Amino acid sequence: MSGSTQNTTWPLPKFYFSVTGIPGNPVFQEVTGLETEVQVIEYRAGNSPTFSPIKMPGLAKVGNVTMKKGIFVTDSNLWKWFSSITMNTIERCTIVVALLDQTGKPQYKWQLNNAFPVKLTGTDLKSDGNEVAVESIEVAFETMTIALS
Repeated sequence: MSGSTQNTTWPLPKFYFSVTGIPGNPVFQEVTGLETEVQVIEYRAGNSPTFSPIKMPGLAKVGNVTMKKGIFVTDSNLWKWFSSITMNTIERCTIVVALLDQTGKPQYKWQLNNAFPVKLTGTDLKSDGNEVAVESIEVAFETMTIALS
């Protein structure tokens, strides 16, 4: 089989991605929490001959997304964005997380609509460690759309 061409489609690797839409355009090393779910409504009529309820789809909800990046001396963009929150006033943004192919072209996109920061976490500090300092930001959003490029 060596020397022949393969006609197999391979899954995209998850380590090549980009995040856009956050002030300062930081580069992240990890994104978690890209999820949505539909709550289940259970209903049983009073005259139903069966004891098990009917299940129906209810409201859709999304979780928060957490993004992690290295801390750089001259980079305080996440802190500036987070500290811009005042009581019930924040400029919301559209964040796009794109899974890239080997050429750098987006192939799969998660769009987080009306997003804003809700939690900023600094790094853990250990005097006997040798890890890179990493900060994380948690973002809430209202809706998520998924698109194939």
